[in-house]
Amino acid sequence: MTSTTIASPPQADSAVRLVHLTKTYPNGPEQVAALQGVSLAIRPGAFTAIMGPSGAGKSTFLNLAAGLDTPTHGQVFIGDIDITELSSDAVTRFRRRHVGFVFQSYNLIGHLTVGENIQLPMLLDGRRPDEQWQQELVESVGLTGMTERLPGELSGGQAQRVAIARALITRPTVVFADEPTGALDRRTGDQVLDVLRGAAKRFTQTLVLVTHDPHVAATADEVLFLADGRLAGGLVAPTPSQIATRLVELGR
Repeated sequence: MTSTTIASPPQADSAVRLVHLTKTYPNGPEQVAALQGVSLAIRPGAFTAIMGPSGAGKSTFLNLAAGLDTPTHGQVFIGDIDITELSSDAVTRFRRRHVGFVFQSYNLIGHLTVGENIQLPMLLDGRRPDEQWQQELVESVGLTGMTERLPGELSGGQAQRVAIARALITRPTVVFADEPTGALDRRTGDQVLDVLRGAAKRFTQTLVLVTHDPHVAATADEVLFLADGRLAGGLVAPTPSQIATRLVELGR
């Protein structure tokens, strides 16, 4: 792989595109396929949920699509950039500028304030955050007046709102959310999900959410299913019961 200078990706027909994506791991003398030949495209501004039975390949999908791991075969495009052709350092720089993350465990830095945590992707990239844009994000996720607090002074729901603002601060091409409500009770989780979905819609943000919860997935525009490392169809604007039924079928 060769190092590439990172610039803003030009407007693309898809925010994320996977081409014959495969990931295998050694298991003694054999290879185990965690993901097998997955090809799909997610349009800009879409909210897509990824689901599947345990062991279906959801975590592998997320890690490869977000550039956190490298595929055995295949390509990953974010915007018009093939990140599988970038060097390790170039991928890291690209992620800072064009990929946002929201994790189940928040991943906030304990000694940094709320404001500093939100700014972190910009600071790590050597850039000064736009104060007006940050203020707009803070207001949009319901954190007005909290920017000087430390993470230890926040509730779980507030901490996840900080993570959402941090994911959006760079105006990324795509935000990946991994079980973003998994550590929260149902009521708080629903509130955070409303914030995430509302912010994505307000800022025309592409959102890819990995979850095991049909209730959470049903808030997406489309749900794509994985089974045994392969793409297993999808549902557009489904109900939780339709999603649950499909998961039971795939689990068989």
